[in-house]
Amino acid sequence: MAASRFPMPGKRFVIGVPYLWLIVFFFLPFLILLYISFVDMGNDINPFKPLWDSQSGLLKLKYENYGSIFRSSEGGALFQTLYVEAYLRSLWYALCTAVLCLVIGYPFAYFIARSPSSVRPALLMMVMLPFWTSFLLRVYAWKGILADQGVFNRALMALGLTAEPLQLLYTDVSMMVGMTYVYLPFMVLPLYANLVKMDFRLLEAAYDLGASPFKSFWLVTVPLSRAGIVAGFMLVFIPCVGEFVIPSLLGGPENIMIGRVVWDEMFTGNNWPRATALAVVMIGLIVVPLAIYYHYTGDAAEPGK
Repeated sequence: MAASRFPMPGKRFVIGVPYLWLIVFFFLPFLILLYISFVDMGNDINPFKPLWDSQSGLLKLKYENYGSIFRSSEGGALFQTLYVEAYLRSLWYALCTAVLCLVIGYPFAYFIARSPSSVRPALLMMVMLPFWTSFLLRVYAWKGILADQGVFNRALMALGLTAEPLQLLYTDVSMMVGMTYVYLPFMVLPLYANLVKMDFRLLEAAYDLGASPFKSFWLVTVPLSRAGIVAGFMLVFIPCVGEFVIPSLLGGPENIMIGRVVWDEMFTGNNWPRATALAVVMIGLIVVPLAIYYHYTGDAAEPGK
């Protein structure tokens, strides 16, 4: 029997490092959030109060931190609270941003993948160039572009297309533009990594069989790039759900997403348990469907299933 390429300790180390990273930087912080979400702070300022009552010997878990998310304290109807509205609004904006990034980013990734290999590094560098600038500065730049006396409105009035400035800033338009701009590279890069490995001779075979360019693209290219589409969609959708900076700087007062609500509860209302409960529910809204998706796609990929 041939010797193993890596000795057993080496295998354990290679496998253990990613698990250790996830435990330290994801699982333990999540446990801390989960702990605080059940704390009853009362009039205290300590969000790490013990959950164990030494006198009664029982756990003191404040489930109301979660119940108040879905039902108001005034006895309102279920799921008709500010928090539920913020969740739904965040999911909707994240979905729209991911779709826009896919529509804009797919042609970019396809063009780069079909370009000569000598120019691909330069094109990829242009995609990644915005990462060399501060995230906050890029968002502030859009405030200057979309303001009433900004670059865009001045250009429209100079061309005679409008007589007065358009209200673009602090609207759904400005927020969607900012989120799409910031997260577009997260869609382009996974799509390019998938498309560049595609055998484009399959398209030539489709043409030889009488398929039109659009039909061959839809029936050959799109199915083969499904993994890149899913990866890019998740890379855009997941951070957009909890986005805080862009809605705060470019969105209006009606565009309150869950990230802003968590911030207000924690730093304005000093209600850490409710803020962490909101964060735990947000993580569940993202991780649970994602885990179910990968579970069933993994089962379908196994032979015989």
